[in-house]
Amino acid sequence: MQLKVCLPIKATAGEYLKVVRERLQLGLRQVQDVSALIAAEEANDEFYISAARLTQIENEESIPSVYKLFSLCCVYGLDLHDVLCKYGLNANRVHSYRARLLPEVTRLAPAEIYGVDDKVTIPVRLDPSFRWETTQLVNRMVALWGEIPAAFLLNCTQRRHAYGFVGLTDRTMFPILHPGALVMIDPERRRVTRDGWKSESDRPIYFIELREGYRCAWCQVEGSQLTLIPHATSNVPVQTFSLTSEAEVVGQVVGVAMRLVPPNSSSSELGSKPPAQSEPVK
Repeated sequence: MQLKVCLPIKATAGEYLKVVRERLQLGLRQVQDVSALIAAEEANDEFYISAARLTQIENEESIPSVYKLFSLCCVYGLDLHDVLCKYGLNANRVHSYRARLLPEVTRLAPAEIYGVDDKVTIPVRLDPSFRWETTQLVNRMVALWGEIPAAFLLNCTQRRHAYGFVGLTDRTMFPILHPGALVMIDPERRRVTRDGWKSESDRPIYFIELREGYRCAWCQVEGSQLTLIPHATSNVPVQTFSLTSEAEVVGQVVGVAMRLVPPNSSSSELGSKPPAQSEPVK
C-alpha cells in the first residue's frame, strides 16, 4: 500500500520527502543503508543516497536523479509518478506531446500508464436488448458506464501489444492504412508469412523498424533480405533491406483505428454537398 501524505499546498518536493521519512520514523542513516542495498542489487552506485545528500534533497539544495528518486520510492513506499509530479514533471504529458509533435513521422506509440490511480471510463453493463447482428452506435449498446483505475487494464489481457502511429506523410499502405492511423501490433507475430491470403485485405501487414525510422507495409523475405511492398496505388517505391543489419520486424499489425476523413478537411472540399432537388443522385 502506498503512503498518502497531506501537506500544505505550497510544500516543496523536498519537504514532502522529509515528512514521509519522519512519519515512517526513518533516520537519515537508515535510508542511506537501504539505498546501499538497492545500489548493490542494481550494480549501480547512482542508486545510493548518502545521509548528507538526502539532507540536501530535503532542504531543496539538490535535485535528485531518477536513480535516487527510484531508491526513495522503494524505501518510502511511494509511487514514482507521484514523486515526479512533486518536482513538476507530469509523465502523463508525454501522451499529449507525442500526439502534437512530429505527427508526420511513423513511429511506435507506447500505451504506458504512469499514474496507477488515474481513472478510465469503461462499459460496466451492456444493454441486453442489443443485437450484435446489426450495425449500431457503440454508445447505444452500453447500459451503464463506470470508472476503474487505469492500472487495472494492464492485467486485462495475457498478451501485451505494441502500438504504432502511421505518420501523416506516410502513404505506404494507403488506402488500406490512412496517414495518422493508430495500429495495434502483435510482437509474437514477427515471422513473415509467404502465403495464406486470398486478397490484399487478408495479406498480413507488418510494422518494421529501420535505421532511419519505422515503416508499415506488406513484406516478403528472401534469404536475409526483407522487401517492403507498398500498396499499388500509393506511388511509394518497393524497398529492400538486410534483415541482419538494416531492418527488424517489430510484429504484425492486428488492429487499426483511423479517420476516413482528414480532420482539417471541410465538407465542400470533399464534395459532400447534398444534391439539388432536380439533380439525380448517382
